[in-house]
Amino acid sequence: MEIITKQSPQGCNNICPTPPPLPGPAMNCRRKGSATKGNSCASTATRDLWDNLFDRGYRADVTIRTNDGGIIYAHAGVLGMASPVLRDMLKQAKGVGHKRLISIHGVQHDAVRVFIRFLYSSCFEQEEMKELVLPLLVLSHAFVVPQLKRICEQQLENSLLTLDNVVDVFQLSLLCDAPRLVLLTHRMILRNIKAVSTTEGWIAMKRSHPALEKEILESMIYEEQMEKERIRKLNERKIYLQLYEAMEALVHICRDGCRTIGPCDKDLKDDQKPCTYEACKGIELLVRHFASCKLRAPGGCIHCKRMWQLLELHSRLCADSGSCRVPLCRNFKDKIKKQFKKDEMKWKILAKKILSTKRIGGEPFFLSSKSISSY
Repeated sequence: MEIITKQSPQGCNNICPTPPPLPGPAMNCRRKGSATKGNSCASTATRDLWDNLFDRGYRADVTIRTNDGGIIYAHAGVLGMASPVLRDMLKQAKGVGHKRLISIHGVQHDAVRVFIRFLYSSCFEQEEMKELVLPLLVLSHAFVVPQLKRICEQQLENSLLTLDNVVDVFQLSLLCDAPRLVLLTHRMILRNIKAVSTTEGWIAMKRSHPALEKEILESMIYEEQMEKERIRKLNERKIYLQLYEAMEALVHICRDGCRTIGPCDKDLKDDQKPCTYEACKGIELLVRHFASCKLRAPGGCIHCKRMWQLLELHSRLCADSGSCRVPLCRNFKDKIKKQFKKDEMKWKILAKKILSTKRIGGEPFFLSSKSISSY
C-alpha cells in the first residue's frame, strides 16, 4: 500500500525530506510514530484497519474453502487487485446471491489464511512464516504474488534453510521458478551431501524423483572434477611463477651481483641490503655447483642438468642476447635455429605460459608473450 507523507510548503525549504528505507529481506520497516507488530511497512492504523477487515469479514462476498473443510471469508475487490489468478477464479466462480465460492486445496488451512491476510495488509507474523514458509512459497507462486514470493525466498536464504528441509526447498524452488534459491540449495546439498543423503527429504526424493537424484549426483561429480582442475591450474601457475622468479634472480646475479656472487667487474660487499629476489639464494647455490661440478655435461648431473635448462629457458625469454650478461645466452639463441620443430614447440609453449602467468612490466631484459611466437 502506498503511503503519502504531506509536508507544509512553508517548512520544505528548511527541512530535508526523510529518505526512504533501504530494501531488506522482509518488510520490517519501523517508522517514526508507529509501533510495529509482526512485519509490515504500513502504519499501525492502516495495518490494523485491513487486519480487522480480514479478521471480521465485514461484508465479505467471497467464501474460500480449504483442506479439511476450512472456510475463510474475504472480499472480491481485495483478492482481485492482489492476484490476477484469483481475479480469474472469481470471474468463473459460482455462488448464492452476492457471495461467490472458490477453493484453494493442496496446502493446510493455516497457510491459506496467512496468505489471504498478506493480500490485505502485507503483514505476517514471524512464527507463522517460520512454520509455513514452504506452502506460502507455493501459494505466492501459484497465485502470482511476487512480493510474498520474494519475502519467502529471502526468509529461507537468511535463516530458515536447514539440512533437514534443503531437499524439499530445492525441489520447490525448481517448481516455483526461483533460480537463486535453486542455486543456494544445490550448493548446500553438494557441500553437505553425506548428511543430506540421510534425511527424509532425500529418501522421499529418491523414491519419487530418481532422475533428480541422479542429476544431483552427476553435478557433484562434475563439481569435484572442476575443483581438481582448479587446483591443478593453481599448482601449474605456481610452478610458472617460480620459474619466472628464477629467471629474474639469474639475471640479477649475472648483471648486478648479489652480496657474495656476481660478475667479476662488480665490487661485492657482504654488508649489502638483503636481496629482494626470493629465488636468489637457490640460484646462487646452483650456479656455484655448476661452476665447480666435474660432471657438468648435460645428463651427467641432475643439478647441472637443471642449470642447463634454466640457461636455455632464459635465452628464450631474453630480449637482447647481444648485451646480456647471463652465460651462454647467445649460444642458446643460435642453437634454437637448429632445433627440431617438436622440441622448439615445447619450449615456446613453456615460455609463453611463463610470460602470460606473470604479467611482465618494467623488465626490459625479457620478451613479451607475443614476441615468443615470432622467433
